[in-house]
Amino acid sequence: METLGVGMVGYGFIGRVHTISYLNLPFFYKPLPAKLKMVGVCSSPVDDAKEGVLQAGFEFATDNYKELIKRPDIDIIEVCTPNYLHKDVIIDALGAGKHVNVEKPLAMSLEEAKEILNAAQESPGLVSQMCFEYRYAPATLRAKQLIEEGFLGRVYSIRTVYLHAGNSDPKRPSYWKIQKQYCGGGSLYDLASHIIDLVRFLLGDFTKVFAKLETFVKERPVANDPGKTCEVDVDDIALLLFELENGAMGTLEATKVATGTNDEVRIEIHGEKGTIRFNSMQPNYLEVYDTRDEEEPIGGMRGFKAIETVQRYPKPAAAFPGPKFSIGWIRYHAGNAYDFIKNIAEKKKPGADILSGYKVQEVIEAALISDMQKKWIDLPLK
Repeated sequence: METLGVGMVGYGFIGRVHTISYLNLPFFYKPLPAKLKMVGVCSSPVDDAKEGVLQAGFEFATDNYKELIKRPDIDIIEVCTPNYLHKDVIIDALGAGKHVNVEKPLAMSLEEAKEILNAAQESPGLVSQMCFEYRYAPATLRAKQLIEEGFLGRVYSIRTVYLHAGNSDPKRPSYWKIQKQYCGGGSLYDLASHIIDLVRFLLGDFTKVFAKLETFVKERPVANDPGKTCEVDVDDIALLLFELENGAMGTLEATKVATGTNDEVRIEIHGEKGTIRFNSMQPNYLEVYDTRDEEEPIGGMRGFKAIETVQRYPKPAAAFPGPKFSIGWIRYHAGNAYDFIKNIAEKKKPGADILSGYKVQEVIEAALISDMQKKWIDLPLK
């Protein structure tokens, strides 16, 4: 069995999530398609990376990602940095013959995303993949099966939201995800990227977008210097109307000022024969409504049903902790990690490839243009 060395670039919150996912793969999946070796971890400050050595058994820590890329015993580069660093790390890693797994969104702009896509297309022997973890929820996988089987019939409309409350408090200090120079955009980039991909994964490409973006808190305290404030130059909320290639229409909301919410993804898809809906705060069930159910007598069996998807992953998922136990958010990331490793071992093109990341970036760019020009924007962009 091949051994793949892992280099983790970025060891903040999401770098730890990716690391936990790799460390747990031998429990969730067997046999694994390859063995994994945690070789190097990079972060700035380097003390975070040193913590990774203690926590996860990485062999060394550094604050220079090129130290990982030049190592012959590192085959994989995990890109878990702030968005402004993605392009250089990805292109350098591909140029050095490394497989890459990239956190969303792909880039700071569509122009950058195109450069990354070109580099990926010029490296056909390497697997370059996006981490769109909601593709790996059992409920999402079942929803895709049902849609492909024709359960919905013609799809009419989609409602999807990603709700956070973290920016509701205007006294919250500024941080990198609301500073355009580091993130590129606010809720549109950080949250909408997930549900744009989820809609594409389930239903296909976007053809039109109309967007309104708003920043409610224009200034925030500077972290570690509460006497000072700085301008907030990214959106708190992104609202999109859209049309899809299949003729369906939809609404999308991504917000960090949804007071009272936690980390809530919802999607509801209405078709001529039924409806599918999912809420990540109730992650063990996919709800479905089937118009083919009898509605008499007195309602018959007509109504929403909760399919217990729980941890019923398709084989070869290992029977641990078991299909009946509650699913958790990090489990989706483990699904992404397994898919990535399997694609490398089997030399397969990933479903969530860099082109998928580019397509999401294109919708983001269209939303930015629409908000500025106050009109519908056609896709693909020319």
